[in-house]
Amino acid sequence: MIQNMKVVGPPPVAGKNWLRHFQYEEERDSPNEARTVLLVVAALIAAVTFQAGVNPPGGIWQETSEGHVAGRAIYATHKEAFYVFLFSNTLAFSSSISVIGYITHGFPFRFETLVAIFCMAVTYGSSVLAVMPREAHSYRFRYVVLAGLVPPALRCLILLYRKVKSRSSK
Repeated sequence: MIQNMKVVGPPPVAGKNWLRHFQYEEERDSPNEARTVLLVVAALIAAVTFQAGVNPPGGIWQETSEGHVAGRAIYATHKEAFYVFLFSNTLAFSSSISVIGYITHGFPFRFETLVAIFCMAVTYGSSVLAVMPREAHSYRFRYVVLAGLVPPALRCLILLYRKVKSRSSK
């Protein structure tokens, strides 16, 4: 069911202002529409990054041979690039599932949603570990784990700061 459809004029032609037509405007776009768009974008990012973590670029080795093990990421042979990929992918995945968790706050089935998000994060982590080379517990892997913890930790720090600030202003 479509509600609150507003005609704001003809679509822009290619030129300077075409991008403004698609940007969020508080007077034109409702918070509900913005939340829906954010939820869709976050879900798409979560799906893409989850898939990239489970099946990294280049695929996985199909058989064990000298220098590689079956089931491990082929991309891992390029160590620095692989860890940059893992760090970025994990940060994007963690950020997107955090956004999904924040946006669905107060929705029905909140507990079930949080359980699903948590289990998806555990599945992502275990899948990434399964395709990583044995040296995965090196110092580089700590940065990948840190990337997964940054978004929820940052949100907790922001909430804690706001709580302390509101108490001190009373």
